[in-house]
Amino acid sequence: MSHIQYTLCRSGRYYYNRRVPKHAVQAYGSFIRLALSKDPVEAEAYAKRLGNVLEGSWSNPSRSQPVDLAGIIDSFKPRSSLLSEMAEEYLALRQIDQTPPRVALSTFISIAGDRHVREYTREDAKLFVDHLEIKGNKTATIRRRINSLSAILNYAYSELDLDKRNPFTRLFIRNEGHDVSKRGTFTKEQLMQGYDKALSSGSSVKLLMPILGETGCRLAEIVGLRLEDIDLENDLIHIRPNHARRLKNKNSTRILPLVGYARTAMVQAMSQADDQWLFPQYIKAGHCYATHASNALNSWLKRDFGGLTAHSLRHTMRDRLRVVECPMDMIDQIGGWRSVGGVGARYGEGYGFDQLAEHLGHISIDS
Repeated sequence: MSHIQYTLCRSGRYYYNRRVPKHAVQAYGSFIRLALSKDPVEAEAYAKRLGNVLEGSWSNPSRSQPVDLAGIIDSFKPRSSLLSEMAEEYLALRQIDQTPPRVALSTFISIAGDRHVREYTREDAKLFVDHLEIKGNKTATIRRRINSLSAILNYAYSELDLDKRNPFTRLFIRNEGHDVSKRGTFTKEQLMQGYDKALSSGSSVKLLMPILGETGCRLAEIVGLRLEDIDLENDLIHIRPNHARRLKNKNSTRILPLVGYARTAMVQAMSQADDQWLFPQYIKAGHCYATHASNALNSWLKRDFGGLTAHSLRHTMRDRLRVVECPMDMIDQIGGWRSVGGVGARYGEGYGFDQLAEHLGHISIDS
Protein backbone atom coordinates (compact mmCIF):
# COMPACT_ATOMS: atom_id res chain seq x y z
CA MET A 1 0.00 0.00 0.00
CA SER A 2 1.00 3.62 -0.45
CA HIS A 3 -0.28 7.01 0.67
CA ILE A 4 0.15 8.28 -2.91
CA GLN A 5 -2.92 7.86 -5.10
CA TYR A 6 -2.67 5.13 -7.76
CA THR A 7 0.63 3.81 -6.41
CA LEU A 8 1.91 0.93 -4.37
CA CYS A 9 5.26 0.49 -2.65
CA ARG A 10 7.31 -2.68 -2.94
CA SER A 11 10.81 -3.07 -1.41
CA GLY A 12 11.14 0.69 -1.02
CA ARG A 13 10.21 1.54 -4.63
CA TYR A 14 6.96 3.18 -5.69
CA TYR A 15 4.99 1.91 -8.69
CA TYR A 16 2.16 3.51 -10.62
CA ASN A 17 -0.67 0.99 -10.29
CA ARG A 18 -4.00 1.70 -11.99
CA ARG A 19 -6.87 -0.16 -13.65
CA VAL A 20 -7.72 1.01 -17.16
CA PRO A 21 -11.33 1.95 -18.05
CA LYS A 22 -13.07 -0.40 -20.47
CA HIS A 23 -13.05 1.97 -23.44
CA ALA A 24 -9.23 2.29 -23.24
CA VAL A 25 -8.31 -1.36 -22.63
CA GLN A 26 -7.56 -1.99 -26.30
CA ALA A 27 -4.94 0.80 -26.28
CA TYR A 28 -3.42 0.31 -22.81
CA GLY A 29 -4.30 -3.16 -21.66
CA SER A 30 -6.44 -3.80 -18.61
CA PHE A 31 -3.87 -2.63 -16.07
CA ILE A 32 -0.98 -0.12 -15.90
CA ARG A 33 2.00 -0.70 -13.65
CA LEU A 34 5.15 1.42 -13.98
CA ALA A 35 8.18 1.85 -11.72
CA LEU A 36 8.45 5.46 -10.48
CA SER A 37 11.06 6.20 -7.81
CA LYS A 38 12.28 5.30 -4.33
CA ASP A 39 11.86 8.94 -3.29
CA PRO A 40 8.24 9.49 -2.16
CA VAL A 41 8.27 13.16 -3.19
CA GLU A 42 9.50 12.28 -6.69
CA ALA A 43 7.10 9.35 -6.91
CA GLU A 44 4.16 11.61 -6.01
CA ALA A 45 5.18 14.11 -8.70
CA TYR A 46 5.50 11.35 -11.33
CA ALA A 47 2.16 9.84 -10.31
CA LYS A 48 0.42 13.21 -10.53
CA ARG A 49 1.93 13.85 -13.97
CA LEU A 50 0.90 10.41 -15.27
CA GLY A 51 -2.57 10.82 -13.81
CA ASN A 52 -3.10 14.15 -15.57
CA VAL A 53 -1.93 12.72 -18.92
CA LEU A 54 -4.06 9.59 -18.65
CA GLU A 55 -7.17 11.48 -17.60
CA GLY A 56 -6.76 13.66 -20.66
CA SER A 57 -6.26 10.64 -22.90
CA TRP A 58 -9.20 8.72 -21.49
CA SER A 59 -11.58 11.68 -21.68
CA ASN A 60 -11.88 11.02 -25.43
CA PRO A 61 -13.32 7.48 -25.85
CA SER A 62 -12.72 7.57 -29.62
CA ARG A 63 -8.96 8.03 -29.20
CA SER A 64 -7.04 4.85 -30.07
CA GLN A 65 -3.41 5.98 -29.94
CA PRO A 66 -1.96 5.35 -26.43
CA VAL A 67 0.30 7.81 -24.65
CA ASP A 68 3.97 6.85 -24.23
CA LEU A 69 3.93 6.51 -20.44
CA ALA A 70 7.51 5.24 -20.19
CA GLY A 71 8.64 8.25 -22.22
CA ILE A 72 6.89 10.56 -19.75
CA ILE A 73 8.75 8.96 -16.86
CA ASP A 74 12.08 9.31 -18.69
CA SER A 75 11.61 12.95 -19.72
CA PHE A 76 9.67 14.42 -16.81
CA LYS A 77 11.78 15.85 -13.98
CA PRO A 78 9.84 16.68 -10.80
CA ARG A 79 10.25 20.27 -9.61
CA SER A 80 12.62 20.84 -6.73
CA SER A 81 10.93 21.91 -3.53
CA LEU A 82 13.63 22.71 -0.97
CA LEU A 83 13.91 26.42 -0.18
CA SER A 84 17.56 26.52 -1.32
CA GLU A 85 16.69 24.89 -4.65
CA MET A 86 13.74 27.17 -5.35
CA ALA A 87 15.88 30.17 -4.41
CA GLU A 88 18.52 29.14 -6.97
CA GLU A 89 15.81 28.94 -9.63
CA TYR A 90 14.44 32.35 -8.67
CA LEU A 91 17.84 34.06 -8.61
CA ALA A 92 18.83 32.52 -11.95
CA LEU A 93 15.76 34.09 -13.54
CA ARG A 94 16.03 37.53 -11.92
CA GLN A 95 18.64 40.05 -13.06
CA ILE A 96 19.19 41.54 -9.60
CA ASP A 97 21.99 42.04 -7.14
CA GLN A 98 22.16 38.58 -5.56
CA THR A 99 24.00 39.54 -2.39
CA PRO A 100 20.97 40.76 -0.31
CA PRO A 101 18.73 37.74 -1.04
CA ARG A 102 21.60 35.30 -0.52
CA VAL A 103 22.47 36.87 2.83
CA ALA A 104 18.81 36.68 3.89
CA LEU A 105 18.52 33.09 2.65
CA SER A 106 21.69 31.93 4.42
CA THR A 107 20.61 33.48 7.72
CA PHE A 108 17.08 32.08 7.52
CA ILE A 109 18.21 28.55 6.66
CA SER A 110 20.73 28.65 9.53
CA ILE A 111 17.91 29.12 12.04
CA ALA A 112 14.90 27.43 10.35
CA GLY A 113 16.54 24.74 8.23
CA ASP A 114 16.43 23.99 4.51
CA ARG A 115 13.01 22.38 4.15
CA HIS A 116 10.19 21.96 1.65
CA VAL A 117 8.82 25.45 1.03
CA ARG A 118 5.31 24.45 2.16
CA GLU A 119 6.61 23.57 5.65
CA TYR A 120 7.63 27.08 6.73
CA THR A 121 5.32 28.78 9.22
CA ARG A 122 4.65 32.20 10.67
CA GLU A 123 6.67 31.19 13.72
CA ASP A 124 9.72 30.58 11.49
CA ALA A 125 9.33 34.07 10.03
CA LYS A 126 9.02 35.66 13.50
CA LEU A 127 12.07 33.73 14.71
CA PHE A 128 13.99 35.18 11.75
CA VAL A 129 12.99 38.73 12.68
CA ASP A 130 13.88 38.17 16.35
CA HIS A 131 17.28 36.80 15.33
CA LEU A 132 18.06 39.87 13.20
CA GLU A 133 16.94 42.21 16.00
CA ILE A 134 19.20 40.46 18.50
CA LYS A 135 22.08 40.78 16.02
CA GLY A 136 21.54 44.54 16.02
CA ASN A 137 20.33 44.97 12.43
CA LYS A 138 18.54 48.21 11.57
CA THR A 139 14.82 47.88 10.95
CA ALA A 140 15.29 48.94 7.31
CA THR A 141 17.78 46.08 6.85
CA ILE A 142 15.36 43.62 8.47
CA ARG A 143 12.59 44.76 6.13
CA ARG A 144 14.83 44.23 3.08
CA ARG A 145 15.70 40.72 4.30
CA ILE A 146 12.00 39.95 4.80
CA ASN A 147 11.13 41.21 1.32
CA SER A 148 13.87 39.07 -0.24
CA LEU A 149 12.60 35.88 1.40
CA SER A 150 8.98 36.76 0.69
CA ALA A 151 9.75 37.13 -3.03
CA ILE A 152 11.48 33.73 -3.13
CA LEU A 153 8.57 32.00 -1.39
CA ASN A 154 6.00 33.71 -3.63
CA TYR A 155 7.89 32.38 -6.64
CA ALA A 156 8.04 28.87 -5.14
CA TYR A 157 4.33 28.77 -4.27
CA SER A 158 3.43 29.91 -7.78
CA GLU A 159 5.74 27.45 -9.55
CA LEU A 160 4.71 24.51 -7.36
CA ASP A 161 1.03 25.49 -7.52
CA LEU A 162 0.75 25.61 -3.73
CA ASP A 163 -2.23 27.30 -2.13
CA LYS A 164 -0.44 28.65 0.94
CA ARG A 165 -0.19 32.00 2.68
CA ASN A 166 3.31 33.45 2.63
CA PRO A 167 4.55 33.47 6.27
CA PHE A 168 6.43 36.73 5.62
CA THR A 169 3.31 38.62 4.46
CA ARG A 170 2.44 41.67 6.59
CA LEU A 171 5.10 40.81 9.13
CA PHE A 172 5.57 43.53 11.72
CA ILE A 173 8.93 44.80 13.00
CA ARG A 174 9.12 46.44 16.41
CA ASN A 175 9.71 50.22 16.21
CA GLU A 176 10.19 50.06 12.46
CA GLY A 177 11.68 53.29 11.13
CA HIS A 178 12.43 54.76 14.57
CA ASP A 179 16.14 53.95 14.21
CA VAL A 180 16.57 55.88 10.97
CA SER A 181 19.33 58.46 11.07
CA LYS A 182 20.10 60.96 8.34
CA ARG A 183 23.29 60.02 6.52
CA GLY A 184 25.90 62.78 6.59
CA THR A 185 27.54 64.38 3.58
CA PHE A 186 31.04 65.67 2.79
CA THR A 187 31.85 69.36 2.54
CA LYS A 188 33.83 70.58 -0.48
CA GLU A 189 36.86 71.07 1.77
CA GLN A 190 36.60 67.49 3.06
CA LEU A 191 36.36 66.16 -0.48
CA MET A 192 39.46 68.06 -1.60
CA GLN A 193 41.37 66.96 1.50
CA GLY A 194 40.36 63.32 0.98
CA TYR A 195 41.10 63.34 -2.74
CA ASP A 196 44.60 64.74 -2.19
CA LYS A 197 45.31 62.17 0.53
CA ALA A 198 44.10 59.38 -1.74
CA LEU A 199 46.32 60.44 -4.65
CA SER A 200 49.42 60.76 -2.48
CA SER A 201 48.85 57.62 -0.39
CA GLY A 202 49.92 55.00 -2.90
CA SER A 203 46.92 52.94 -1.73
CA SER A 204 44.71 51.65 -4.52
CA VAL A 205 41.68 51.29 -2.25
CA LYS A 206 41.89 54.95 -1.20
CA LEU A 207 41.74 55.92 -4.87
CA LEU A 208 38.13 54.77 -4.73
CA MET A 209 37.22 57.97 -2.85
CA PRO A 210 37.85 60.47 -5.69
CA ILE A 211 36.43 58.07 -8.29
CA LEU A 212 33.23 57.51 -6.31
CA GLY A 213 33.02 61.12 -5.20
CA GLU A 214 33.23 62.56 -8.74
CA THR A 215 31.10 59.95 -10.56
CA GLY A 216 28.37 59.20 -8.00
CA CYS A 217 28.80 55.47 -8.59
CA ARG A 218 28.09 52.68 -6.15
CA LEU A 219 31.24 51.14 -4.73
CA ALA A 220 30.67 47.72 -6.34
CA GLU A 221 30.21 49.37 -9.73
CA ILE A 222 33.77 50.72 -9.59
CA VAL A 223 35.43 47.79 -7.79
CA GLY A 224 34.03 45.45 -10.46
CA LEU A 225 35.20 47.53 -13.44
CA ARG A 226 37.08 45.77 -16.22
CA LEU A 227 39.75 47.68 -18.11
CA GLU A 228 37.59 47.40 -21.23
CA ASP A 229 34.96 49.47 -19.39
CA ILE A 230 37.37 52.42 -19.14
CA ASP A 231 37.94 54.77 -22.07
CA LEU A 232 40.53 57.39 -21.11
CA GLU A 233 40.77 58.63 -24.68
CA ASN A 234 37.19 59.88 -24.44
CA ASP A 235 37.22 60.40 -20.64
CA LEU A 236 34.39 58.02 -19.83
CA ILE A 237 33.55 54.74 -18.14
CA HIS A 238 30.91 52.13 -18.98
CA ILE A 239 28.95 50.89 -15.98
CA ARG A 240 27.63 47.53 -17.14
CA PRO A 241 27.22 44.04 -15.68
CA ASN A 242 29.84 41.32 -16.04
CA HIS A 243 30.35 37.76 -14.85
CA ALA A 244 31.93 38.91 -11.55
CA ARG A 245 29.24 41.38 -10.46
CA ARG A 246 25.75 42.33 -11.48
CA LEU A 247 24.20 45.76 -11.21
CA LYS A 248 21.47 46.78 -8.79
CA ASN A 249 18.78 47.51 -11.37
CA LYS A 250 18.32 48.07 -15.11
CA ASN A 251 18.82 51.84 -14.66
CA SER A 252 22.32 51.14 -13.37
CA THR A 253 23.69 50.43 -16.86
CA ARG A 254 25.04 53.77 -18.04
CA ILE A 255 27.99 55.72 -19.46
CA LEU A 256 29.57 58.37 -17.24
CA PRO A 257 32.13 61.12 -17.86
CA LEU A 258 35.45 61.12 -16.01
CA VAL A 259 36.13 64.65 -14.84
CA GLY A 260 38.62 66.29 -12.47
CA TYR A 261 39.91 64.12 -9.66
CA ALA A 262 38.01 61.09 -10.96
CA ARG A 263 40.09 60.94 -14.13
CA THR A 264 43.37 61.55 -12.26
CA ALA A 265 42.58 58.79 -9.76
CA MET A 266 41.47 56.44 -12.56
CA VAL A 267 44.80 56.83 -14.35
CA GLN A 268 46.66 56.06 -11.12
CA ALA A 269 44.42 53.06 -10.35
CA MET A 270 44.99 51.65 -13.84
CA SER A 271 48.73 51.70 -13.24
CA GLN A 272 48.12 49.21 -10.40
CA ALA A 273 45.60 47.05 -12.28
CA ASP A 274 46.20 43.72 -14.00
CA ASP A 275 45.39 42.99 -17.65
CA GLN A 276 41.65 42.60 -16.99
CA TRP A 277 40.38 44.17 -13.77
CA LEU A 278 40.80 47.66 -12.30
CA PHE A 279 40.91 46.26 -8.74
CA PRO A 280 42.10 42.66 -9.22
CA GLN A 281 42.71 42.16 -5.50
CA TYR A 282 38.93 42.13 -4.99
CA ILE A 283 38.13 39.71 -7.84
CA LYS A 284 38.53 36.13 -6.67
CA ALA A 285 37.25 32.96 -8.34
CA GLY A 286 35.07 34.96 -10.70
CA HIS A 287 33.37 36.95 -7.94
CA CYS A 288 33.67 40.61 -6.99
CA TYR A 289 34.25 41.03 -3.25
CA ALA A 290 33.13 44.65 -3.05
CA THR A 291 32.31 44.28 0.64
CA HIS A 292 36.01 43.77 1.41
CA ALA A 293 36.88 46.97 -0.45
CA SER A 294 34.06 48.78 1.35
CA ASN A 295 35.36 47.70 4.76
CA ALA A 296 38.88 48.87 3.94
CA LEU A 297 37.79 52.23 2.50
CA ASN A 298 35.25 52.95 5.24
CA SER A 299 37.81 52.24 7.95
CA TRP A 300 39.83 55.19 6.66
CA LEU A 301 36.89 57.48 5.89
CA LYS A 302 35.20 56.98 9.26
CA ARG A 303 38.42 57.68 11.10
CA ASP A 304 39.40 60.82 9.17
CA PHE A 305 35.97 62.26 8.36
CA GLY A 306 33.87 61.93 11.48
CA GLY A 307 32.08 58.70 10.68
CA LEU A 308 31.28 59.42 7.03
CA THR A 309 31.36 56.43 4.68
CA ALA A 310 31.71 55.62 1.00
CA HIS A 311 27.93 55.69 0.64
CA SER A 312 27.95 59.25 1.99
CA LEU A 313 29.72 60.20 -1.24
CA ARG A 314 26.59 59.27 -3.24
CA HIS A 315 24.43 61.42 -0.98
CA THR A 316 26.95 64.23 -1.38
CA MET A 317 26.87 63.91 -5.16
CA ARG A 318 23.08 64.20 -5.18
CA ASP A 319 23.24 67.39 -3.09
CA ARG A 320 25.97 68.89 -5.28
CA LEU A 321 23.91 68.28 -8.42
CA ARG A 322 20.84 69.86 -6.83
CA VAL A 323 22.84 73.01 -6.09
CA VAL A 324 23.57 73.54 -9.82
CA GLU A 325 19.88 72.88 -10.59
CA CYS A 326 20.52 69.61 -12.40
CA PRO A 327 17.17 68.08 -13.52
CA MET A 328 16.00 65.39 -11.13
CA ASP A 329 15.74 62.69 -13.79
CA MET A 330 19.30 63.50 -14.89
CA ILE A 331 20.47 63.09 -11.29
CA ASP A 332 18.80 59.68 -11.26
CA GLN A 333 20.49 58.78 -14.54
CA ILE A 334 23.94 59.81 -13.30
CA GLY A 335 23.64 57.82 -10.10
CA GLY A 336 21.82 54.85 -11.62
CA TRP A 337 18.89 55.39 -9.31
CA ARG A 338 15.46 54.01 -10.13
CA SER A 339 13.54 57.11 -11.18
CA VAL A 340 10.56 58.19 -9.08
CA GLY A 341 9.63 61.03 -11.43
CA GLY A 342 6.52 59.32 -12.81
CA VAL A 343 5.89 57.21 -15.91
CA GLY A 344 7.14 59.88 -18.30
CA ALA A 345 10.60 59.83 -16.74
CA ARG A 346 11.06 56.27 -18.02
CA TYR A 347 10.28 57.12 -21.67
CA GLY A 348 12.91 57.88 -24.31
CA GLU A 349 16.64 57.34 -24.28
CA GLY A 350 17.49 59.69 -21.42
CA TYR A 351 20.11 62.46 -21.47
CA GLY A 352 23.07 62.34 -23.83
CA PHE A 353 26.67 61.96 -22.72
CA ASP A 354 27.50 65.61 -23.45
CA GLN A 355 24.64 66.79 -21.24
CA LEU A 356 25.85 64.61 -18.36
CA ALA A 357 29.41 65.85 -18.85
CA GLU A 358 28.24 69.48 -18.79
CA HIS A 359 26.47 69.13 -15.42
CA LEU A 360 29.23 67.06 -13.85
CA GLY A 361 31.66 69.67 -15.10
CA HIS A 362 29.72 72.33 -13.20
CA ILE A 363 30.40 70.57 -9.88
CA SER A 364 33.81 69.10 -10.72
CA ILE A 365 36.61 69.62 -8.21
CA ASP A 366 39.70 69.91 -10.38
CA SER A 367 42.80 68.00 -9.37
